[in-house]
Parts: sequence; structure tokens; C-alpha cells
Amino acid sequence: MDTHDSQENFHKVLIVGNGGREYALGLHLKQDSRIQELFFTPGNAGTALLGVNLTLPHNQDIVNFCQKEGVSWVIIGGESALVGGLSDDLRANGISTFGPSRAAAELEGSKAFMKDFVASCGIPTARYIQTSDIKAAKDFARSLPLPIVIKASGLCAGKGVIIAQSYEQAESTIDSMRKEFGQAGECVVVEEFLSGYELSVFGICDGEHFSLLPPCQDHKQLYNGDKGPNTGGMGAYTPTPLCDEALLKKIATKIFAPTLAGMKARGTPFSGVLFAGIMVVDGEPYLLEFNVRFGDPECEVLLPLLQTPLLDICQAVESKQIARLPIRFRDGYCVGVVLASHNYPFGSSTPYPISITPFDSALGHICYAGVSQESATSPMLASGGRVALAIGVASTLAQARDNAYTIANAISFEGKLLRTDIANKALKA
Repeated sequence: MDTHDSQENFHKVLIVGNGGREYALGLHLKQDSRIQELFFTPGNAGTALLGVNLTLPHNQDIVNFCQKEGVSWVIIGGESALVGGLSDDLRANGISTFGPSRAAAELEGSKAFMKDFVASCGIPTARYIQTSDIKAAKDFARSLPLPIVIKASGLCAGKGVIIAQSYEQAESTIDSMRKEFGQAGECVVVEEFLSGYELSVFGICDGEHFSLLPPCQDHKQLYNGDKGPNTGGMGAYTPTPLCDEALLKKIATKIFAPTLAGMKARGTPFSGVLFAGIMVVDGEPYLLEFNVRFGDPECEVLLPLLQTPLLDICQAVESKQIARLPIRFRDGYCVGVVLASHNYPFGSSTPYPISITPFDSALGHICYAGVSQESATSPMLASGGRVALAIGVASTLAQARDNAYTIANAISFEGKLLRTDIANKALKA
């Protein structure tokens, strides 16, 4: 990894979050010789192997720690901290931060805001209504063909989307949104179902310009064949042959360019990484949703192929020079398979010890997510919903997939759940 840096020689970096995404960010940064010290808040038992985990529950705690320790960069992993204004508080205190402002983070924080903004910019998206009026939501649902997509407007950790197969299910879902998701479900978005295939596309943005990363494909449903409830993601791979250069150019011109222009025009320029969930219908991209940070599990499959140091990307975003930085990826493919606990995504699961059979590190690695440890000498426990990801890397997609499943099979804990068809759509295509 090229570690030339004309601005500073060494950096202390704090990563905010506790999942596989944050582990992947830390693992990538550990390869950069300029990183003097790595901190995580709150982190997990895996990130403790890469740096120091900290308990910093409030924005001011994070600001105070960064000032005391001389932290030069904060990378915010999750959406709740961004919607909570952490980046604003850090920047107000002169601390360099990778992540959008609270105002720009509304693209994810409020699906109602996002849909209205997208419509105002002429960005292709599904027909919709956003409302707190239950009757209006039900009436609009009845006007749509089946199935129907119903979303809680606020943050729901990837679980606030229901695809109703009948009008009765649509109405009962609308009725239950507030009870199920609290304040996040007070306003609902009801929209037409788009039939096609999904892509995950990420743009590194500096408020005006952007650079797209290789397209990924996520697998949201719990079971093989895209069956079962939506989850935070059961696996991903990149790059996907389902997105060629012509389609990627359409995504850039029809979705990313008008988004950045629109956000700048309203006085809330977007800076950081912007995720666009895309549905491709007859070769045309439609926007499903925005996330205002790296996706999880997409981050875990993008970073192993990233050659340009993440620190250089952060600095280019801060200095509004992203258009001048070539973001390079090595040739090959990366596949990530999520290993989930027995009760995911329905509720918390009993923590069980994890055992790992040794495997060839040339195949890939493990990203730790929902793991904990009672003490430094006790075994690692599968204590969260998505416990870990088996990451396979190879020169072909088929081999990367095989490598990921070899690693997945080397990881054992009671009640382990995983899909066995990650990347199959692309391999069949």
C-alpha cells in the first residue's frame, strides 16, 4: 500500500461503531504505516485485536477524547452517530472527520425526506407516498399493484422495510409500524414494488464531485433464493458482472450527479461516502434508498480490493480534491458470507463460544462483528445478530465464493445461520 503523505507523518485514528464494517475499516488502516494508533468506540472483541476499544457514549465524550489524545482523524461507521450530529460536533472542534453533516445525513435519517428530495431532483425512483395519515397510506397502497413496499421513515437498522404480498398484509403492516419501530415508524413510506435486480453502488463525495467505487450486490433476505424477512445483509460480493460501464455511467449521471447538485443547492452539501441502493429494471437504474455511510456487509468486500489508502481518500474529501485522486482497486473478486446467530433478525440470541479451525490465510480472512469477550483470556462469544463474515478473495468470482465458504465452514458456534447462495446470481448470469 502506498503510504506517501505530504500533510502529516503519523496519525491517531478513531473509528466509531461496533460491527463488521468497523472491523474492516480498522483492518485496512492497520496496513498503513502512517497510522500510529487505532481506537474504536465502542468496538467489539474483534476490533480489540486491532486497536483500543473505548466507552465514549456521548458526542462530547468523543470530542474530549480526541482533543486529549491528539486524534487526527475520526471515521464514523454507522448512521445513528451521523444523524445524531457527531461529525458537526467534531468539525466544530477542529477534528478532521470522514462522514456527512447532520443535515446531509437526513438522506438516510428520513426516508420521507429522501423520497421528496429525490422526486424534486428528477431522480428515477418508485411511485410513493410519505405520510403519517394511516388512512392516506392505506388508500395509496390499495391503488398499487401487488406486492407493495412499506417502509418506516426513520432509522431501523436495516429492518424497517416490509414487502406486503396482499392488501390485507399491507394494511396490517401500516397499522403496526408505530408499535414496531416507535418514533421511526410514525411516518411511513408506501411505494410501488420494482421488479428487477438490486445493486449497491458507493460514491466517495466531497460536496461537489464524486468518484464511484466498484458496484456490489448485497443479499438482504435471510434465506437462500431471496426468501424470508429482510435483514441488515446476509452477504455481498464485488465487483458484479451485472453492472457494466454503460449502466454505471447511467447511475452516475441520473442518480449521483443530481443528488450532489441538489444537496449543494439546498445548502447541505454531501461529504463522505454515499450509498445508493439501485434496482435495475429493463436496463434502467431506479433509486431504492440512500445510506450516508459504507454499507455493511459491502464495506467488508470492497476494502480488501482497495489499493488507494483510505487515509488518502479521507484527506481528498476534506480538501475537496476527490476529483484529482485516482481511487484504485486491485484486479480480482471478493465475496463475504455473513454468519448470523440462531435468532437473527428476530431478537437477541444466547451468546455461544466460537471455535475456528485453522485455514490458509491466502483464501481470505474473518471480519468480526457481533462478538464479545468476558475477559482477555476467555473465549470469543457469538453475542450479536450478525456474528462474523467469512471473506474470500481470488482472481475469479467462483474461486472467491469457494474461498469464502471454506472460511465460513471453519467457523463454528451453536445455532450458526448462513446463506449458501451468495454470488450465485452473477455466477449463473
